[in-house]
Amino acid sequence: MTSPGNEPQAALADAAPSQGPVPRAADTSPFGTHGPDGFIARIIAFSRRMPLSWGGRRLAYAARQLGLWTLKGAPVDVESLGARMRLYPGNNVCEKRLLFTPQYFDPDERAYLERAITDGFVFVDIGANVGGYALFVAARAGAAGRVLAVEPQPAVFERLVYNIRQNPFGTVKAVDCAVADKAGELTLFVDMKNHGESSVKFVGLSGGPSVRVAAKTLQQLLEEEGFDHVDAIKLDVEGAEDLILEPFLRTAPESLLPRLLLIENGAGRWQIDLPAMLQGKGYRLVAKTRVNLIFERG
Repeated sequence: MTSPGNEPQAALADAAPSQGPVPRAADTSPFGTHGPDGFIARIIAFSRRMPLSWGGRRLAYAARQLGLWTLKGAPVDVESLGARMRLYPGNNVCEKRLLFTPQYFDPDERAYLERAITDGFVFVDIGANVGGYALFVAARAGAAGRVLAVEPQPAVFERLVYNIRQNPFGTVKAVDCAVADKAGELTLFVDMKNHGESSVKFVGLSGGPSVRVAAKTLQQLLEEEGFDHVDAIKLDVEGAEDLILEPFLRTAPESLLPRLLLIENGAGRWQIDLPAMLQGKGYRLVAKTRVNLIFERG
């Protein structure tokens, strides 16, 4: 991913793909094939019952570690956040949380989104991973809602598509591309220890492979998908939020500016003062959680 006048960043983004292990492909067997039973079922039930208190979290995390050790990378078919999902917790923190501790999966952010959902709610999830946010919104937005889930990493995209197909919502569309400051093709650096931290901006530290992926600008993506308005956008792109939003805020029509914007707080990695730019477009910061910022417009 490149930005105007930033040649060092361009060199990072356009580096040739390195060699390395290939992420595990999705298992497409019927849902329920990997349903939890016995010890794993009890561990999942126990960790999900734990409260949001400090002590509850400590117990849940200890149980989760025991469950991860027992699974040894195997997938599990469960319901999480109101949707059916096949989850691979061994190499993705997002899936680990969705499987064992969904109550700790961004509870403040989800509560804010849920309060905002109205009939015909339009939600765009950039960096959708395996569909946690996208399916959470789809389960609550109803048949009139519309959800676009965007995920560039091929192996994770397969898992996302599988999860979407296991649910009856019919309002979720998955798109396999990166979102960037220009259209074209980019190098995605894959973090093999945590697929959710793969990035088009920063070279991973885990020695994983890199792959070339298609890229679109946010405005191009929304226009190609036929959106005339967007109610909420979630951006979780490992520090590249500024590169995506700067051109979008500068050139997108008013109708495409979302009412709610939930972005991972990458202030230490952004190359511009993104909150100030958002304020200039009429956004105000309404919540700051442990890892995210929530902005509202109007």
